[in-house]
This record gives sequence, structure tokens and C-alpha cells, in this order.
Amino acid sequence: MKPLLSQHKNNRKLTKLVENKTTYNAEYAELNIFETHAIAQKVALTFDFPIIASMLTGKKVMHLEGFDAFDFFPGESVVMPTNNKMVIDFPIATKNNPTQCLALGIDAFKIDEVVEKFNQHVAIENENNTWNLEETASHLINNKDVNLLLKRLTQTFTNNNKSKDVLLDLMIQELIVRLLQTKAKSLIINDTDQIFNDTRIGTVIKYIKENLTNKDINVDILAKKAYMSTSHFHKQFKNTLGISPIDYINSEKIKFSKRLIKESKDFRMSEVAFKAGFNNTSYFNRQFKKMEMMTPQQFKKSLDS
Repeated sequence: MKPLLSQHKNNRKLTKLVENKTTYNAEYAELNIFETHAIAQKVALTFDFPIIASMLTGKKVMHLEGFDAFDFFPGESVVMPTNNKMVIDFPIATKNNPTQCLALGIDAFKIDEVVEKFNQHVAIENENNTWNLEETASHLINNKDVNLLLKRLTQTFTNNNKSKDVLLDLMIQELIVRLLQTKAKSLIINDTDQIFNDTRIGTVIKYIKENLTNKDINVDILAKKAYMSTSHFHKQFKNTLGISPIDYINSEKIKFSKRLIKESKDFRMSEVAFKAGFNNTSYFNRQFKKMEMMTPQQFKKSLDS
């Protein structure tokens, strides 16, 4: 994401070496770009509005309430509620290779407005339509949709454009929806208390998990389980979770195949594909590479390195 900051470099003033901040404002949001040019520890930040922080370059170690300390790399983001403190270490920042991070703050009023629309139109059921972003922090790793939006937002914030405020408004609304979908997906898929088992989408997720290696599982069967037409089910599933039913099934099968490869390196890839519920090896290979950015064989080799 380094090219994103080319225009920013012309605008910013470097006044300190640790968490030098440049702020860009819009009607419902502000973008803060932080740059650290020296090793530092236990730097504390708190914002009086909800933020999504995303790494651009370098590495941080994050200390957040409710999380063990974790390394924070480019491609990762955290969503922070209002007034939640983050404490940060900068283990590798230097003058020539600074650690750079953005923090996008969004007006709580704007979030509430979009959340209300989301809950009205795409929530799972009437009894479970209270998704929000305020309660706890979230750590997102390589969420492609969120990363793409943050890239576009950064470009728009840092460049002068006559339509800047209109474009930012649309992108911020989409970002909030993507984050809500991510949260809904996480809550339903990791539903250890089985809160959502009685909802139609929750029932389908449970069915997929219990029949993951079934090669005949398809959208028509899932729609019948949800008591919906196929087209309505597909739309409701994707709007709520941000992923199509087939992509979700394939992502779960790929996770299962990775466990198989880790547990037994003696399996041929054709066996792994079959055990994970794929009809043919070439489709398995394509889906694996699409989701993991490497082939199954490359993944297997990486376990030995």
C-alpha cells in the first residue's frame, strides 16, 4: 500500500518521530495517518469515536483489552469502540523504514444510521436484528473487501476531488455494512452457545458444518432447509454474511483440507480433495489457491519450512 501515501507525503508535516499524525477531514469521518520513525514501546492511543485502524507498512505489537498481545501487520485491521485504549510497541521502526498506520474515525450518528438500515433489511430474523459495532474490539486478518475499501478511502481522502465528500459518504456506508457482515458471520459461525440455531441462516450454517464432506450439498438443498426460495435464500445469506453460500461452503472445506494436510502428510492431494468433499482435484486446487494464495502442494511444503 506504499503508493497510497505518495500524495500524503506532499501534505504532511513531520514534527515528531513517534506516532506523527496527519489528519484529513470529511463530513462524517476523519482519517488519521500515523508514522513512527523510531523504536518505541507502550505508546497509548485513545479515540473519542469508533475507529478502524489498519496497518500500511512495518509492524506493531498491539495490546488491547480482551486480547493477548499480537503482532499487527499490513493487511490487518482492528475495529475499536469509543474510548477503548490501545497500547502499541514499535519493534522495527526506523527513520528510513517507518511504521505507518491509518485510523479511520466515523461519526457515531453515521454508524447508527447505517446499522438501522442494515438491521431492517438484511438481518437474520426479527428476533436477531441488533448487530452493532460498539461493544467490543475486533481483529480482522486479510479481509479483502475491507482492505479494498480502506485503500479507496485513503486515496480519496488524500487527493483533492470535487466529488470527494459524496464518494467518501458512499464508501463509509459500504465499509460499515462490510464490518457488520463480518461481525454477523463471526458470531454465527462461532456460535458456541447455539443462540442462532433456531434462526433460518443459523440452521443452515449448522447443517453445513454437520454435512461438510457431503459432495451433494448445494444451494437448492440449503434453501429448502431455510424454507426460502433459492434466489431469496442466496440474497439473504450473502447480504447477512457478506459471502455467497457456495463460497462459504468452499471456504469451510478448504479449512478442513488444511487440517487433513497438517494431520497426515502421507495423503495424496486427490485423497485430501475427496475427504474434504470436493468432486475433483482440479476444482479443489483452484479453490485452495483462490483462498490461500498458494496451491495445496505449496501449503504442504510450507509446513516443513
